[in-house]
Order: sequence, then C-alpha cells, then structure tokens
Amino acid sequence: MPFEGLTEKLSNAFKKLRGKGRLSEADVKEAMKEIRMALLEADVSYKVVKEFTKTVTERSIGADVLESLTPAQMIVKIVNEELTTLMGGDSVKLNISSKPPTVVMVVGLNGAGKTTNCAKLAGLMKRQSGKRPLLAACDTFRPAAIHQLEVVGGQLDIPVFQMGQGDPVEIAKAAIAHAEKHGNDLVFLDTAGRLHVDEELMDQLKVMKAAVDPDEILLVVDAMIGQDAVNAAKAFDEALDITGVMLTKLDGDARGGAALSIKAVTGKPIKFVGVGEKLDQVEVFHPDRMASRILGMGDVLSLIEKAQQNFDMKKAAELQEKMRKNRLTLTDFYEQLVQLKGMGSMRDLAGMIPGVDAKALEGASVDEKALTRTEAIILSMTPEEREDPSILNSSRKKRIAAGSGTQVVDINRLLKQFEMMQQLTRQMAGGKLAKRLGRMGKMRKGFPF
Repeated sequence: MPFEGLTEKLSNAFKKLRGKGRLSEADVKEAMKEIRMALLEADVSYKVVKEFTKTVTERSIGADVLESLTPAQMIVKIVNEELTTLMGGDSVKLNISSKPPTVVMVVGLNGAGKTTNCAKLAGLMKRQSGKRPLLAACDTFRPAAIHQLEVVGGQLDIPVFQMGQGDPVEIAKAAIAHAEKHGNDLVFLDTAGRLHVDEELMDQLKVMKAAVDPDEILLVVDAMIGQDAVNAAKAFDEALDITGVMLTKLDGDARGGAALSIKAVTGKPIKFVGVGEKLDQVEVFHPDRMASRILGMGDVLSLIEKAQQNFDMKKAAELQEKMRKNRLTLTDFYEQLVQLKGMGSMRDLAGMIPGVDAKALEGASVDEKALTRTEAIILSMTPEEREDPSILNSSRKKRIAAGSGTQVVDINRLLKQFEMMQQLTRQMAGGKLAKRLGRMGKMRKGFPF
C-alpha cells in the first residue's frame, strides 16, 4: 500500500498535537521535525522536504491557527492543502487533439512497465472515454517488446500496429497514417527504452518527436526506485520536454517519495498511476485524494468510482430490493463475491474509508481458490436449488459435491455462510448498521475473501 509508513508517522505526529489542546510555537516546530523525518524516510527529495516544512510551519504558527479552538485540526488541514499543492493541485487530463488522431508518445526506461502500461492507458481511454485507440510497436530495440504489446493489446481487444524490426520513426509515421485511415482517434507509440539514461536513447526519441509532433509525451517511471525515478523524470524532461508522468507500481511502494517529489522537481504533473498488475489497474492521479489518503482521511470518491466501474447498477438495484424483502438467493451471493473481487484487495479498499485502519486488514484479499470452489458448487446446483437452498437434502448435496469436485462439508460451509449473510441482511435492514458490521469479522474463516 502506498505511503504506508508515512501515513503512520504523520498520524502519530498529529495525535501528539491533538493531545495538547492549546498549542505553542514550540509545539508546532517539534511536530514539524517529526514530519520532516517522516518525509525524508519516505524517500522524498531533501529540497522538497525543506521547502514543504518551511511553508507548513509559517502557515501553522500564525495567530489564526494557534489561537483557534482546534489548532491541531487546523494544522492537519494546512498539511493536507500543502501536500495537494506539492503533488500538483488538480488532476491533469491527457492532451486530446482537436484534430484526431491524438498522438501519445510513451517513453521511459526498461523495467518501468512501459509496454504494459501503454496498453493499460489505451484500455482506460477506451473504457472511460469511448476512444478507439491504436497501439504502435515502435520499440525495435528490445526483442520481445513487439510480441508483448500484441499480447496485452489482444487481451484488451485493442489493435496493434507493427512493422517488425524496422525504423522506429517510419513505424510511428505509418501507424498514425493507419489510424487516420481506419478511424482510430488515439495512437499510443510504445518507444524503445534502456536500462539507464544515455545519449543514444535520447537522440532516437528526439528524432521521433520531431517527426511525428506528438500531442503528449508521457514518461513511465517505476515508483519503487524512489529518487532514481525523480532523477529519470528530470533527465527525460530536459531532453524531450515531457507533458506528464505515469507512475507505475505505486501499490508496491510503501514509501511513496517519488509521487511527492516529481511535480516539485520537474514541474510536470503525474497524470496516471499504476496500482496493480492487472490490465485494468490504472487510475487517473488525483493529488487531493492522494493527500487525503496519506493523512489517513480516506478517499471516498475513488471508492465510489471503483464501485461504479465494477458493479452493475441494474443488478445492484435488483439486489437492494431483494435484500429489503429478504429474498437473497445463492446466485445473488455468488455475483456479489465476483463483483467484490473486481474491486481489488480488502486492505486497499479499507484505506479509502475514513477512520478505518487499513493495516488491520493485512493480507485480507479475495481467495481465488475459495471463490472458484464456491462458483463450482453453485453452478452444480439446479436453478430451483439456488433459489431455495432449504431443499438441499443429503442426496442432493452428494450430487452437487460430485458435480463440483468438492465434498459435502464444503457445501455445508457455503450454506452456513449464506445463512449468516441472510441474518446479517435482516439485522441491517432493522438499523444499527455500524454495530453489526463488527460481526462480519467472525464470518471470515473459510470465506472467499
């Protein structure tokens, strides 16, 4: 989970401030020392940390803060605002040309996930903006790059243009011409990378930029390499004047220093972040939401967006009506598990809920094997049995077990979980939701998540 250590240390610093009630200038400066150390340990650039803490301190020791009734809360608000500003302030969209196709030149070093994330971005634009993207294989330096792009493009049902190991610049120009002819309004050029920044790489990219005049030059960098990511961003920006950054593997970087430093060092916004290995795990970067998550204040908007993307609204309305009338079936039960699985790990979701300690859900995620077993059991039932599990006698259970490759004990466990879910639904319908949600922890043993 990104910023895990930073979130914990900042929370401790603010807890000390809240415990003091009225604050003095010395209290604020002591807290700023802790915040400074927390940011440095998160691998944030020293210059960025120095400027950040200076600004926060100056704002926090003002009379309007120290003399307010809730000075600690005011300081948290200031830190939140300054973190948001540090990461760019507002989310920045992809530059879309008024005359299609929009050309996006994707650049970066090898190992950052450039080829895969090129496809991820194309998939995101197709899903959310209704675009018709084309992927162009312009990386003729790495032998497997073309095949890799074709594989991920095929998985996302996005066409890939390639001309083998030819001249990358000619391939880029031919891809744009192909897009114009076939109605593709967005072209992603997957360019060559290296293991390190060198003159040869930059010269090749400069020639391509001059030849195709891209609307967007997006740099893909690996968040897990910390300050090296910031240095790479600076080098690419100086050579190519990039328009934005995509930060990959943010989910695997518990420090998050790159995300907090890149905008301040390069002046260029982080536009997208990769938050997982799956091809749909890419998000628009929202500085305000990320600042909120860093401070343990949750990210309700992103949680809602995830739900909207993964849940069928029509089915959700039908489910709500069934819950109200207490008519849940095993089919409903299975469909909800599948949709929940699509939203990601329970821990990441918890981190988006204000006041919930995501660390408490360490390792809590959807159990693929248990879900597969649940699916096999439910699909081995007749429609009648799914609608009314009470008719499942011993002989029916043996038949289902044989058909699903499981044991009767697995079926009994599933039925017990379903019964508990029905009970919980009835209780929730009667109110006191928060109190009863605590009982869900007892349901987890043997549950598919």
